[in-house]
Amino acid sequence: MLKKKLFTIFGPLVAAVILVSALFILPIQTNHVRPEVWKKASTAMSGNILGGNMIKNQAIASGEYVPFFGSSELSRFSPFHPSVLATKYHRNYRPFLLGAPGTQSLNQFAVAQSLRNEITNGKAIFVISPQWFVEKGVSDLEFNAYFSELQLYDWLLSLHKTDQATQFYAQRLLHFSRINQNKKMSTILTAIANGKTIDELPMAQLATLKSNYQLLQREDQLFSQIGMFTKNKKVNKFEKQLPEIYNYQQLDALAYKIGEHRTKNNQFLIDNQFYQTRLQFGLKDLKNSQTTWSYCQSPEFADFQLVLNQFAKSHTDVLFIIPPVNKRWSDYTGLSQEMLQNFAAKIKYQLTSQGFNQVVDFSKEDTVPYFMADTIHLGWRGWLKADAYIAPFLVNPQPKVNYQLNNERFFSKQWQEQVSEVYH
Repeated sequence: MLKKKLFTIFGPLVAAVILVSALFILPIQTNHVRPEVWKKASTAMSGNILGGNMIKNQAIASGEYVPFFGSSELSRFSPFHPSVLATKYHRNYRPFLLGAPGTQSLNQFAVAQSLRNEITNGKAIFVISPQWFVEKGVSDLEFNAYFSELQLYDWLLSLHKTDQATQFYAQRLLHFSRINQNKKMSTILTAIANGKTIDELPMAQLATLKSNYQLLQREDQLFSQIGMFTKNKKVNKFEKQLPEIYNYQQLDALAYKIGEHRTKNNQFLIDNQFYQTRLQFGLKDLKNSQTTWSYCQSPEFADFQLVLNQFAKSHTDVLFIIPPVNKRWSDYTGLSQEMLQNFAAKIKYQLTSQGFNQVVDFSKEDTVPYFMADTIHLGWRGWLKADAYIAPFLVNPQPKVNYQLNNERFFSKQWQEQVSEVYH
């Protein structure tokens, strides 16, 4: 009687544990993702897609999708967003949006590294936000929010030789609580930071890494589509607002008209809803609040060098876009436009001196009406002008890349802290 009662209580639990274990252990084929899932995922910008490997990797490997790296600007959908324009005008590519509010260079390096095979000899778009380059770089909170254990194991298990970039990345990871509060992981990364390779780790550590990686891969296969909130309904809605034939002047006039309509409740030409919900009630406190801000001294410059290392290893041809800051807003907050021009010069030097010559600098478009959607994000006319560079870059053949990395300089503290009007 007691056995029967115990079975009634614990039987379903045991059965559930067995079923879940079977899902992770048995070789059930769940690796293939349907193209309609790629399409949904390409605009979702959800953490499980960004931090997973299966869906995004298969989509980009198909050749139909191009990775668009960035952060919150990618989430500002309008009729002139890259995903809308590519769909409306039947381009031979579709953007796969890789970023979200809070993602910065360290997160983007992890994503690019996880796509190393898929982006080899391919193309990519990368939007550089000046706001990443604050004094302390990416915060612990923001890094942890998008940290992918799967991608960390993927990187670790590929380390059969070490270099300066490898050691630098391991050292940077040890600064964040998701890593340094995990004794096993911090021990492994300390060894990597000191120059060891994956092959030099103790067998027990290596076996644990491989086992955990397999479990995380299985989890990615089974659950990556959960919570994937695609923006494709927005894409479909916005493309209906565009003329059937692409004409830049006609589209720019439309962007001006829409921008004008959407920014009527404030003097900054900021989207009405953004202004009303994010700025209006604290506006007085924001006046002259950014007079001491600088984006020219930051560990982010070295973190960004990690991204360039991965693109160089993969021979990926990348178009970099530097957006402006809304001058009406910066004049109000006291954010120095001179400093912003200095930032643009510094990041362009870091790129072009190493052979990353495809750079679109919009930093002087700060006064163009409706170029920005709000204080710092590309808007109606901004995305349209960006498209005038993006489409030809992606559609037309480009010269073969020839990168010459200077890690000694660009990982250095001196470069992170250098402030100069002339970089050489």
